[in-house]
Amino acid sequence: MKTSIVRPTQVRAGSKASFSRRTVSRGIKTLLLSVVSGFMLSVSAVSVQAEPELPHYSGQARLGSQTCGGSTCHGAAKPWANSAVLQNEFVTWSTDDPHSGAYKALSSDRGKRIAKNLGIEDARQEKVCLDCHTDNVPKELQSKNFDIADGVGCESCHGGAVEWLGLHVSGFGEREDYLNAGIYPTEDPKARAKLCLSCHLSDPRKSITHRIMGAGHPRLAFELDTFTANQPAHYRIDADYKQRKQQSSGVKVWAVGQAMAAQITVEALMDKNRNSAGIFPELFYFDCYACHHSMEEPRWEKRESVNIGPGVPRLNDSNLVMLRVLATAVDPAMSATLLDQTRALHESSSKGQDATLKALGDLSGTVSSLVDRFAASDFDAPAMWKIYDALVAEGLKGEFVDLITAEQATMALGSILAAIEASGASDDLQGYNDALAKAYTAIDKSEEYTSAKYTAALKLLAAARK
Repeated sequence: MKTSIVRPTQVRAGSKASFSRRTVSRGIKTLLLSVVSGFMLSVSAVSVQAEPELPHYSGQARLGSQTCGGSTCHGAAKPWANSAVLQNEFVTWSTDDPHSGAYKALSSDRGKRIAKNLGIEDARQEKVCLDCHTDNVPKELQSKNFDIADGVGCESCHGGAVEWLGLHVSGFGEREDYLNAGIYPTEDPKARAKLCLSCHLSDPRKSITHRIMGAGHPRLAFELDTFTANQPAHYRIDADYKQRKQQSSGVKVWAVGQAMAAQITVEALMDKNRNSAGIFPELFYFDCYACHHSMEEPRWEKRESVNIGPGVPRLNDSNLVMLRVLATAVDPAMSATLLDQTRALHESSSKGQDATLKALGDLSGTVSSLVDRFAASDFDAPAMWKIYDALVAEGLKGEFVDLITAEQATMALGSILAAIEASGASDDLQGYNDALAKAYTAIDKSEEYTSAKYTAALKLLAAARK
């Protein structure tokens, strides 16, 4: 019997991983910080002439999620049998999607504790909280049916509906017409990554800080394809869907997501308004566990690609590591350049700000070129297996000794195996599934993570190939 690849619903510090791709616990729902639904597992090759503005900054008026919730629109109790779309999208969002509970999280016990630690009277009134926990557009853009308490709703990701709702209801028009009317292209992996990462990582106008994390906010661990796969689906990939929106593999979504996360991190570190906090650097962009661990048990291990000694705070380079491994399969010379430039960045942290900015400048051009390259690429089964082998090999060399990089590697391996399965290139992946489960177990609890446990899981993933 064919065994499907399973991936946990969420990777978050302190959470218990569940190996159901579609079940999201209520506890995770109340803690998920996001501004994006990542609505579609498959992505399209639709070309958008100008890079779309994020819905949050588009200036489009909001009609409110309730506008979408009519029983003859997207609020049906169950899918319609003869409809081109499911028609129960609003119900799926309101009952199963963690984004619908994002505003409520602000008044949870944990939300209140974070606000108190930050000196905030009420997180539900604070812009820095509302910008990611709601569709926090200006008052003048909020219609009478708009409710900030909806959290991250339909228009947070699809864009303000004033301009495109009429076209949408009419049923006329091609996809390009909708894009021209202002609907946000969530099917485009670059656009979706930009949207997701604006809250799961940062953007120039709403940055997450180490101060917020120190106040008690859950650590953010994000990977575009894994989180898309675990998004409660409110679409079906049928002939109509394929006619309107072409599909891309999960590996392409993963690759674009990694490249854009690396690009956003590099850009943030180059931004003098975001890369410092008084006399300290902005520590949000550093590896949490380089500092936050028990002093009783020695945990530091050398990584050859980093080339810095113990006691030096290390930048969170997990996306750069994934990007470098990905490049080994498509452009070995580019991978070598990334290795040299990333090592230079790590070493520059002990040399001063000028050296760091130079290293970031060199790295920025390389990373930016890979974003567009991966967005225009397709990955066949041999290429996916090549990336899989490269990831496992890097891990066995000791590149994933820290938890955050191991998390990214595990989600990457899950994305690759799921994409291989979806392509029909393998009939039964049970051996890989069992090994992947071991890898997820190894990263499940941050306080129990050891590189030895993770290496043991990688050996099983290597053995599955033989």
